[in-house]
Amino acid sequence: MVHELPIRVYYEDTDMGGIVYYANYLRYIERARSDWVRSLGVDQNAMREKDGVVFVVRRVEADYLKPAKFDDELLVRTVVKAVTGVRLIMSQEVIRGDDLLFQAEVTVVCIGEGGVPARLPANIRRRIH
Repeated sequence: MVHELPIRVYYEDTDMGGIVYYANYLRYIERARSDWVRSLGVDQNAMREKDGVVFVVRRVEADYLKPAKFDDELLVRTVVKAVTGVRLIMSQEVIRGDDLLFQAEVTVVCIGEGGVPARLPANIRRRIH
C-alpha cells in the first residue's frame, strides 16, 4: 500500500538561508500519515471516542539526505512495511522530482487512557492489509 501527498515549501518552513528547517520534515511526514489514515476511511476522532485509543509515534529513524528549499514542490510517499496487532511500521520519503531528500522509518502504536498500550483496532488492521 502506497500513499502520496504533495507538499509545497512555504517561507515559514525555512530557516534564514531558505532551507527547510529539519524539524519540518517530521511535520511533513506526520501530515502524510494523517492524510493516509483519512484516505482509508478512518476517523481518528471517532476512534478515540468509540475505541478509546489514539495513534502515537513510538519510534522514528530519520536520514536527511539533501535540502529542500523555499517554493519547492515535494512529494511525501508513505509505504506500510509491517502491521502487527500492536504496531504499524511505515517507510516515509520526501522527494523533489527524482531526488530523495529525506527518509524515515516510523513505528506507530495505539494507546488508551492514561497512556496504556493498546491493540490496533481490528477494523483498521483489516483496512491496511
